[in-house]
Order: sequence, then structure tokens, then C-alpha cells
Amino acid sequence: MPSPDWTCPATTEPVDAVVDLPGSKSLTNRFLVLAARASGVSRLRSPLRSRDTLLMVGALRGLGAEVEEVDGDDWLVTPGETQGEPLVDCGLAGTVMRFVPPLAALAHGPVHFDGDPQARTRPMGPALEAMRALGVRIDDDGRGALPFTVRGAGSVRGGAVTLDASASSQFISALLLSGPHYDHGVTIHHDGKPVPSQPHIDMTVEALRDAGADVDDTEPNLWRVEPGPLNPLDVQIEPDLSNAAPFLAAALVTRGRVRVPGWPQHTTQAGDEIRDILDEMGADVSLARDGLTVSAVDGFGGVDVDLHDASELTPVVAALAALAEGPSLIRGVAHIRGHETDRLAALARELGALGAIVTETEDGLHITPRPLSPTTFHTYADHRMVMAGAVIGLAVPGVVVEDVDTVAKTLPTFTTLWAGMLGRHRAEGRTA
Repeated sequence: MPSPDWTCPATTEPVDAVVDLPGSKSLTNRFLVLAARASGVSRLRSPLRSRDTLLMVGALRGLGAEVEEVDGDDWLVTPGETQGEPLVDCGLAGTVMRFVPPLAALAHGPVHFDGDPQARTRPMGPALEAMRALGVRIDDDGRGALPFTVRGAGSVRGGAVTLDASASSQFISALLLSGPHYDHGVTIHHDGKPVPSQPHIDMTVEALRDAGADVDDTEPNLWRVEPGPLNPLDVQIEPDLSNAAPFLAAALVTRGRVRVPGWPQHTTQAGDEIRDILDEMGADVSLARDGLTVSAVDGFGGVDVDLHDASELTPVVAALAALAEGPSLIRGVAHIRGHETDRLAALARELGALGAIVTETEDGLHITPRPLSPTTFHTYADHRMVMAGAVIGLAVPGVVVEDVDTVAKTLPTFTTLWAGMLGRHRAEGRTA
């Protein structure tokens, strides 16, 4: 059932705020998968608690791991053995539907997978075929999509496999995360168009090395992880830099200032690219020990940007482009047609309904700003669309974001943080 709609708070005053953000979804779910079969108990400090990460916790519990909350903010993860025939609810989480099946292949018996109706349209075929090539039995009736069943045999042969990961870098990360537990490890060769979101693969490699895995990524389009046990983890989860994007964008829209504490000096998060994008649009961007600060005094211009490696920023950048003082071109993101929704079509439709001139290209969007008028901003069960609508709503009073609670996929406290950024004590404008 759709959640309430939300009338976005608008403001004519410059924002001046410090926004503390919870941990990265991408890091939280990678470390959870590694901890579920490590050689001892792992501690994840300040993990993100959102729909996607709680679905991952549920999936790993179904495979026998224990995940316990301790000290109010941390998780202890203890490996265990699968019992019965678990059903993994993937929701709309790409990390769950792609990272967990290679792990489920190590169970002793069948593990069933399904998710939200929209999840059944997300690409899975290359991942399932790659698992079959490594010796895993999968029942999917030839659909190459949810629902399907992984017939766990207690071990996986592993070895070398070639696949086309041009639809999602998660296909590669999924095999790498479970590869150390396969008899012969895994060697992955990508054959196809350039892999999108390369930083997410770099994140997976770094996380594996944090757990003691031997990973070789020195050759282009080739990754090798050796078989061997993984060490228990004790890791602090970085703030989610992609979730920071709408808050930092608010500094440009309101000609104000926003600081995000804890911004890492070094990171594999693709969301770090927002710094360069906002700088190019005209913001003053400063990274210091106390965090990342973005400020703006004058208006801001359009941008010509390739977001192939940071495509999750597309909705917020597109929203900024619709408010900019000049046209923008977003390139390199054809693959986001297969995300939670067809994001290119959704953004073109919703920004166009507000009054912007938006043209879909083969791999992106061309956006020409025009005076915008308030309307309902539809979200298509996509958390990033909520964030885009909120950015627009700052400057266009009366914009209503439909199904606002879909943002809980990665940031359940979004509306509260948004209201706090604007100096308000509660989220405004929710209607049934």
C-alpha cells in the first residue's frame, strides 16, 4: 500500500545547517555478507538501518547467521548453518537479490528468492547464468529474474567465468563476495560494454581485503579472488555519500551552506563524485577534518557530466539541472533504466510535468530549465525520486511528493533530516 504523500517544505531563506547522515547502504550490505561466513564474530559499527539493510539482515538470518544489536548502534554478526528451506525477501534491493544467491549456493538445501513486483523486472539473467557456469543449480523456469530457487549443495566448485555485467556492476560484486568460499575461488571476466559504477566494484574489492581475502584486480575487466577463510571484521561504516547529495544540493538551491560531518578523506563510495559536480555548477566546496561543506551565494549553472560511475546521483543532479541558469547534459547512465524504475523515463516525465524541457537521449538526459509550477511528483517506488522531488520543492512551493516513505529503502529518516536542515522540528505536509 502506498505511503502518505508529502508536501515538500519550500524556503526563501538560505539554509545554514549541519546534517549528520547514517551509514552507507552499500558498505553495510557488503560487510554483512562477508561477516555472515567469516571465521568468527564480526562487529559492524554504526551500520545503516533501512529497508535494504534490514532485508539483508533477514536474508542472512535465513541462511543461519545471527545478527544482534549491541550498544544501541552496532551489530554483532555470528556465522551459522542454514536450517530448513528459507524464503529470502529481496524487496526492491539489488544488493539482496544479487549478493545473497551466490552465498545461498553454499547452503545444504534449497533457498527460495522473491521480492516486490518491481523487483521481478530487474535484470538477473547474467548473474544466474554465471552461477550455473560455476556449478550452482538454479530453478528459474528460464525467466532470468525473480522468483527463483538456488539449490544449495553445501559447496560450489567455482573457477573461471565470463559474463556481461554492463547492466549492473553488482553481478561482479556478488560473485567476488562469495568467491573465497568456493573450492577454486572465482575468476571473473567481463565481456561487454564498460561496467557501470566501477567504484562499487572497487568498494567490494577493498571490503574483501579488509576481511583478509586475496584479490587480484590488476587487469582491466578481470577479477580473481583466491579460496580461503575470511577474518572477522571490526569496521566503522562511513556516512552514505549518495544520500548526502540532496542535502548538499540544498545549499545551491537556497544560496546557503550545508556541512556533512564525517566525510571521508579517502573512499570507494561513488557518491563522493558529488563534490566535483557541485563545484562545476558553481558551489564553493571544501573538504576538511570537520567534514564536507558546500556553500553558494549566487545562482548556479548547468552541467555537462558523465555519471556512468556514479549513476545513483542522477536524480538529484537532474533536479538541480531543472533549477539551474542554463541547460545541462547528463551522460553515461543508460543502465539506470533497469534500476528501481526506469529512472531516465521517470525523471523526464516528472521534471517535464513541472515545466522543464527534458529530452531523453540514448544514455542520459538533456535538461533545459524553464519556470516551474507545482504538481505531484511521482516516485515509482524509487527512493532517489523522493530526494529529487524534495530538491525541486525547496524552490517551487506546493510540490507534493507521492509515496514519500519509499525513501526508507536507504534513508528512513529523510523527511525528519530535511525538516531539521530547514530549522524545523518535524516533517511537514504529510497527507493520507
